[in-house]
Amino acid sequence: MEIIAVVGLGVVAAFLSVVLRQYKSEYSLFVSLMAGILLLTFLMENIAPLLEEMGELLRSAGLEEDYLEILLKSLGVCFLVQLSSDACRDAGESAIAAKIEAAGKMAVLLLSLPLFTQILSVAGSLFSI
Repeated sequence: MEIIAVVGLGVVAAFLSVVLRQYKSEYSLFVSLMAGILLLTFLMENIAPLLEEMGELLRSAGLEEDYLEILLKSLGVCFLVQLSSDACRDAGESAIAAKIEAAGKMAVLLLSLPLFTQILSVAGSLFSI
């Protein structure tokens, strides 16, 4: 059960972070960042079967694999933004965290712009009939 290891790592890291925060807050931040990086590394190692299945679903539906690429890039941006904004909040910089989240939202919108143009062209062709 890999999920037990993930949950265990998260709980132990959270406990260590809380204990260290009382004595050395900079070590607490380091523990939180390292736990986040380890958990994301685990996620990236185990995502290959999911990506293969999603690609197969897109091919069977007759859709382009570019859509999967946009989805995965957006998901990566979301993970990166969440990790960095949480780290900023842990360091007491909530204003910076909010700006990182706003930049992440804009990045996802920019990544999904080709999908919006495709949807608009399909809607336009439906109305012109």
